[in-house]
Amino acid sequence: MAFSSRITATGSYLPENIVTNDDLAKKVDTTNEWIIERTGIKQRHICKDGELTSDIAYKAAQRLIETSKIDAQDIELIILATTTPDLTFPATATTVQAKLGAKNAFAFDIQAVCSGFVFAVSTANNFIKSGQVKNALVIGADSLSKIVNWEDRNTCVLFGDGAGAVFLEQCEEGKGIIATDLNSDGNLNSILKTNGGPSLNQLSGVIEMQGKEVFKHAVTKMSSSVNTALEKANLTKEDINLLIPHQANIRILEGVAKKLKLRDDQVIITVDKHANTSAASIPLALDEAFRGNRIKDNDIIVLEALGGGLTWGSIILKW
Repeated sequence: MAFSSRITATGSYLPENIVTNDDLAKKVDTTNEWIIERTGIKQRHICKDGELTSDIAYKAAQRLIETSKIDAQDIELIILATTTPDLTFPATATTVQAKLGAKNAFAFDIQAVCSGFVFAVSTANNFIKSGQVKNALVIGADSLSKIVNWEDRNTCVLFGDGAGAVFLEQCEEGKGIIATDLNSDGNLNSILKTNGGPSLNQLSGVIEMQGKEVFKHAVTKMSSSVNTALEKANLTKEDINLLIPHQANIRILEGVAKKLKLRDDQVIITVDKHANTSAASIPLALDEAFRGNRIKDNDIIVLEALGGGLTWGSIILKW
């Protein structure tokens, strides 16, 4: 019998500290109106001093476990998608594993920046399809506030911190994840990157972005990836019930929705409340949609993202 995996539980966490656009306007040359018009963002959550990526990842996972009554000792695999690990090594996923008491799992990180959650879910799905595990906890967590130049108004307004988690369990093929599409192009890594890293002996550096170039590639590549995944699933754009995209910028979300000919009520948008939380943005939006009863049985759901690398990809799943 062929297997796939389906999402059976979700969870999320946002740091308590909220920074509004008006707060930022006191530090850099910007306004609330300017930020909303260009990005759709009204506020972002920022980790407090000493709050680590592993802390927020753990809290998202713990909420998932508590609400779904999963026993942590039954978890077989933990994958954490993050660009902001606690340490260069060990993997932050192992720190989360220890905090959860998931002694029977094996754990590792995936780094594909804003596409990280899509890459992590696809990887977990392959472990389950191959029969190596029957379930997996996948977390997207980032504290991008730690690598933002808070004096650069072009980037500091865009990012926030947060974490989201999903639990995948084995199911019969035809349900759950029915197609994936993953891509990267290292020739484009200069348009969205940090200016430092351990190998350069410059710690993590700060985010640098060529906004117009990223926008141009984001709309085209994410739309193309969704079409490719739909083709693999023998579906069309008309079959989509809900799009849950990476929450980068309202203009990008609107551009992708237009290319896919989706109505406003078919697109989950949380960027106004969370800003761009990188690998956390899709699971945060998914958890909000799930708990808000926006998702129905047998809905065709599309997850899609683009991040530094460039990396991009999409997942088609039947709820």
